[in-house]
Amino acid sequence: VPPRRTPSDRARRSRDAMADEEAAVDVAAVTAANMSEARVAARRAVQASGGKVLFMDGCFDMFHWGHANALRLGKSLGDYLVVGVHSDAAIRAHKGPPVMREDERYLAVEACKWADEVVRGAPYVTSTAVVDALGVDFVVHGDDVVCDASGRDTYAAIKAAGRFRTIPRTVGVSTTDLVGRMLLLTKQHFTQHAAGSPPVAGMLRDNSLLNMAAPASKSSPYTKTAQFLPSSKRIVQFSEGREPRADDRIVYVDGAFDLFHVGHVEFLRAAKAAHGEYLIVGVHDDLTVNAYKGSNYPIMNLHERVLGVLACRYVDEVIIGAPADINEQMLADLSVSAVVHGTQREPASAAKYTRGVEVYAVPKAKGLFHVVDSPRQLTTGEVISRIIANRADFERRNAKKEAREVD
Repeated sequence: VPPRRTPSDRARRSRDAMADEEAAVDVAAVTAANMSEARVAARRAVQASGGKVLFMDGCFDMFHWGHANALRLGKSLGDYLVVGVHSDAAIRAHKGPPVMREDERYLAVEACKWADEVVRGAPYVTSTAVVDALGVDFVVHGDDVVCDASGRDTYAAIKAAGRFRTIPRTVGVSTTDLVGRMLLLTKQHFTQHAAGSPPVAGMLRDNSLLNMAAPASKSSPYTKTAQFLPSSKRIVQFSEGREPRADDRIVYVDGAFDLFHVGHVEFLRAAKAAHGEYLIVGVHDDLTVNAYKGSNYPIMNLHERVLGVLACRYVDEVIIGAPADINEQMLADLSVSAVVHGTQREPASAAKYTRGVEVYAVPKAKGLFHVVDSPRQLTTGEVISRIIANRADFERRNAKKEAREVD
């Protein structure tokens, strides 16, 4: 006599059947989009030489240096890193609305120098069928908790198969923390200078915004952000370390590069492609950026912004705390053959080009100044506007995420 099925048995079988159906759909979608001959050959070549193909996935919303460091750590466990990026629809269904659109998130991850391949529209729940279709040996993720909309571990099947590896979570940064900085309008995140830190700007008095930074009765060890401690070790880990070749044309660009986003990425790619082979990026210090942009800018401090730029595959070298005005000595020391600026810039930052000294006067006089069309119109101000316009949704999303992690 077959055993009698209880309601819980039927519910479990129903969930399992749904999971199998979702996995089948996921495999078909992933296979269709990511099984080109070139990609398959690259993975197999690594494995044929004894290497390991790894898979990491995520939302990678407002892709920042913490995400980049996770990919760096993940790749250190193997030889070829495949990165899955979830679609907007999947993130809304399981987590809440993303800040950045999926095409922006795809391009941001593709620009990270530790990503060998990006799977667009990767399923939110990672199944063995999907990673098998991709020819992956192991799946890697941070030591934080990731659940789907029903509260289930999104890596349960991978863990059960013994194909899951963990890396330590990068402390000192999170998307939640960055959203809080934008909404609270403080300068507390600025780099500390010898003369003391800049005073705190006026804070929004909306209690719903202040709650994002207020300590909860229970605090998630994953969502809560520890203090960011800049170190030379981290800079070295992110640095490319390649010197320019004798025949390389050296391109120099400068700016704040705050909340390093796909608008910056596409500009850097275009500048390098149009004018040279070696790209140096000058990142202005916090007080310089605040002087020409005002308010609580920059949202990220100098060290955070430098790490974001260094993670970009198009960047070869970074000048930390670069001067806003470019003189002849600087051009000679760096052997610059082209100084490049984009067509897209925010009104607040335009002041530095019209107030007092023309900062590009020397490169213009020497015939080295060039303007490239900015491929994307996205700006840091636009990112912040999205946050403010949808702040209630982001607050609910972050609160829900932390509640799950505490439970």
